[in-house]
Amino acid sequence: MFESLTSKSSHSETKIDSELEQVISKAGEIILGKEQVLRLALTCLLARGHLLLEDLPGVGKTTLAHLLAKLLGLQYQRIQFTSDLLPADIIGVSIFDQNKGAFQFNPGPVFTQLVLADEINRATPKTQSALLEAMEECQVTVEGKTHPLPNPFFVLATQNPTSQICTFPLPESQLDRFFMRIRLGYPDKKAERALLAGEDRRDLLQSLKPVLTPKRLLELQKQVPQVHVSDALLDYCQDLLIFTRTSPKFHNGLSPRAGLALLRSARAWALLDGRFQVIPEDIQTVLPTTVGHRLHSTADTGVDESEGVSRYLLDSVPIP
Repeated sequence: MFESLTSKSSHSETKIDSELEQVISKAGEIILGKEQVLRLALTCLLARGHLLLEDLPGVGKTTLAHLLAKLLGLQYQRIQFTSDLLPADIIGVSIFDQNKGAFQFNPGPVFTQLVLADEINRATPKTQSALLEAMEECQVTVEGKTHPLPNPFFVLATQNPTSQICTFPLPESQLDRFFMRIRLGYPDKKAERALLAGEDRRDLLQSLKPVLTPKRLLELQKQVPQVHVSDALLDYCQDLLIFTRTSPKFHNGLSPRAGLALLRSARAWALLDGRFQVIPEDIQTVLPTTVGHRLHSTADTGVDESEGVSRYLLDSVPIP
């Protein structure tokens, strides 16, 4: 009987590994030379998290969002954030219907499975906050009435560097709603040459077929909490949280929500690797993208602050 259960578990791991690897493989045909970034982005969605893509314009942030929607078979809407965008432009508005003699709610573009909040930090904080309830509770409330959002529901937001003109920094409460923050960076020389010499990425995107369905994605998401985390690794995770709260290096320590995000990301990363058990390397891999935007150093470490902070944290807390 034990052998039968082991065989069944092994078969399940192989199937999951094959499905997710196919997603990564297809995505790698569009976003060249960025396999680690693609894996982290898919990890975020498997963990039911929202993703913040921060980088310079033109490196593929919008393409990545559209690509994930295509491969996962998700309904997709893009919202271009500008300084004059209003909350109603995102969540919708009630309009009086003369025929019915009542107000009728017209849903906004947030009512989709994957919404791209493009250049989110070009909108005012008031408009940015229109996404808070949607990201936290998968619903929006308009004039006292609550409207559920589709399931699954993801927000992928792109953000330009705050040094650029006409940008508003995201408040801490907004940043904390994002499960991960990822930077794409420039492609390496080989990948950029293939990009320059190859077919237009937009044409390639249009020809892509979904690899997964939303239903299958939901099934995979339900597998994430079942990935085993040992007591020793729970101790490790907790040690990381406590260190940030007691070290003078940081303005504020990590919250319990950040700890939950770290563990869920590590579980999703392990599942993406075809394993049902988390190892220390899983936590270390996802930590920079999971906590980097939640921690702020007391020292001025420059542009790559999140990377330096994460490296310091990993170097300072030993694995049990």
